[in-house]
Amino acid sequence: MEADEEHAPAVDEASDSRPTVGDVLLAIEELWPESLAEGWDAVGLVVGRPDREVSTIVFAVDPSEAVIGDARKLGADLIVAHHPLMLKPVNSVAATHAKGAAVHGLIEAGCALVTVHTNGDSAVGGVSDVLADAFGLTNVEPLAGSADGLPEEGIGRVGDLAEVTSLGEFAELVFGLLPAVAGGMRVAGDRHGLVRRVAVCGGAGDNLFDQVRASQADVYVTADLRHHPALEAREATVNGRPYLIDVSHFGSEWLWLTPAANALSNVLSDQGFTVDVRVSTVNSDPWDFVLTPGEG
Repeated sequence: MEADEEHAPAVDEASDSRPTVGDVLLAIEELWPESLAEGWDAVGLVVGRPDREVSTIVFAVDPSEAVIGDARKLGADLIVAHHPLMLKPVNSVAATHAKGAAVHGLIEAGCALVTVHTNGDSAVGGVSDVLADAFGLTNVEPLAGSADGLPEEGIGRVGDLAEVTSLGEFAELVFGLLPAVAGGMRVAGDRHGLVRRVAVCGGAGDNLFDQVRASQADVYVTADLRHHPALEAREATVNGRPYLIDVSHFGSEWLWLTPAANALSNVLSDQGFTVDVRVSTVNSDPWDFVLTPGEG
């Protein structure tokens, strides 16, 4: 019996072990370091105990009521949200308002919440990197480098298409890659104008026009373009460029969820943990329908 036990195959107990919230936080830090977050941002653990075991993780763009409700139905122990639940300080988390109700719902379900926001934008493989890859860009570099990061880290990306194409054709490519939302997509520029160099910034990016112009991009893809910055950018163009493509904020960041979920799953698996990592199917774009003038 002693000989049999001695030569029995070793059992890797860690292979079936569940990570704690703290273990997941360490893996998140490896992928999307908090040091890459902008100074105004609020990232990291929002709700939850670090020693709580995790079996199911759900990635989402927004920690909205619908997302939290869906995650609860899935039995999630942790939500990794791109957008912060509380970016500004609050004096109460009473369930009488939406933010407080979200906190109570998470605690009652035993579900932790972690925010990966501008650190998820700046890191290699972040939101804008995913957009650049989806658009087929090469020679990619940051639009605005990170003060505390590597040369390839920072906000936004700029790179080159494999071939010159028209603005209209490129806009159709972008439209086809992003999830359908009521607001659709807006384009400023000559439909037949030629483009090759492309700047992108997932989420709101109308504070990066100086960097876009310096990059000599032919077209800039971002979200939430406001009237005045967009108009000023159009009036400051050279030969009509950069053209502008204004996409859904939600849509521009949604593409990141699946690669991010896969990356976290791989890191945890490499560490010997077993966990189910999913992507929320909830569309948290706030708009329901849009009216446009007829083309007749």
